Amino acid sequence: MDNAAFDCQSCKESLYGKKYTVKDDNPYCIKCFENLFANICEGCKKPIECDSKDLNYKDSHWHEVCFKCAKCTCSLVEKPFAAKDELLLCIDCYSNEYSSKCFNCKATIMPGSRKMDYKGCSWHETCFVCESCQQPLGSKPFIPKQSSLYCVQCFENQFASHCTFCKKAIITSGISFQDQPWHSECFLCTNCKKKLVGQEFTANDEDPYCLDCFGNLYGKKCTACAKPITGQGGAKYISFEDNHWHTDCFNCSKCTHSIVGQKFLQTDNGILCLQCGRDI
Repeated sequence: MDNAAFDCQSCKESLYGKKYTVKDDNPYCIKCFENLFANICEGCKKPIECDSKDLNYKDSHWHEVCFKCAKCTCSLVEKPFAAKDELLLCIDCYSNEYSSKCFNCKATIMPGSRKMDYKGCSWHETCFVCESCQQPLGSKPFIPKQSSLYCVQCFENQFASHCTFCKKAIITSGISFQDQPWHSECFLCTNCKKKLVGQEFTANDEDPYCLDCFGNLYGKKCTACAKPITGQGGAKYISFEDNHWHTDCFNCSKCTHSIVGQKFLQTDNGILCLQCGRDI
């Protein structure tokens, strides 16, 4: 074999009887190889020699003895570790410095373990439980009360008001009528079942009614138009003996002029203003 094949590719010195290494099918003496190709250790900033173990993480390299926790300096070789701001930390140091603390047990939530987050606080998965029954909440619906969390069933049993109509717990929107709680969707007219939330309504014997139904069922009827007189919303009406009129309907039966606040005559043919009464 040609002796040139055993010369260092860089310095051209013979490699016979010397340690050498090969890169891209070319031989190099140890010194040239380290000067040209050796990785620089992140710990000591020196080249990692050919006979040293090269440990790497995310394109960075360390001597085996330099692969240490940046805080406590314990060796990280063959141990779990975490990275923070380009620094490597053992799990204990990382947890003490950066890991969340469980809102329930106050212990550190170790990196890699499953945690639950809610409104800026964290829990171990096993600590994220209903305050009452202690069953894990996981991804189930829950309801917060003060600093505690409750599953829906426990919250309903302990704290929720129950609708006067359907007897079920009121969890979201509800109203109060005559000191009794109702679901908004259950607060209906007793007669026609129309929703009353946001509408004018009245009551009879503690039962709610829309104004139309109340007027039709219980209201006085106008002698002139025969429609109910509800008296709601500040509306006024006029009564005389057993007859009742809307204010707008209290008109002379003959000339149709309003006789509100005036003297009038009541005849078999209706009410008359004094002028029309004289003409009879």
